Amino acid sequence: MAIDEPSHAVVRSTETFEVRRYEPYLVAETVVDATAGEAGNQGFRILAGYIFGGNKGARKIEMTAPVAQSPAKIAMTAPVAQSASAGGYAIQFAMPREWTLQTLPEPNDARVILREVPARTVAVIRYSGTSSQGLYDENLKKLKDALEKEGTKWRGEPMWARYDPPWTPWFLRRNEIWLEID
Repeated sequence: MAIDEPSHAVVRSTETFEVRRYEPYLVAETVVDATAGEAGNQGFRILAGYIFGGNKGARKIEMTAPVAQSPAKIAMTAPVAQSASAGGYAIQFAMPREWTLQTLPEPNDARVILREVPARTVAVIRYSGTSSQGLYDENLKKLKDALEKEGTKWRGEPMWARYDPPWTPWFLRRNEIWLEID
């Protein structure tokens, strides 16, 4: 299934992770004050409402990947990520490349914010399986350990990126954790 993803180049690959350089891309984002699992589900429904026509003009917007989850930051300027935070979680849908901030329809729901994610370089670990906290924690540790071993520093919170619909068998699902690096 060909789904639009943010443009990036693989800078290098290791046995554990790859380094990617992402170009700027647009997201529809919402912040949900809930646990990680609940926030993902609630945020998905809010953003799905927007792309399925819950906007001025009732325009439908094609689904893209990944769906990203990160701790909410008060100023909403931090990179997208997933980990515990007192402010809840920011959930994002990447917007298809043909849209701009000027051409995306205005959301009907005030909880949906449209913004540009700036260009950045991230270390990415990819894994299959369910979206369980245990798998997330295990793979985040692997990524951090590998970065520390080679002396690579990261900043901000990790982003949890999920690429597949819920009906995809667990062993075929693509999950990633991104850490922004210099």
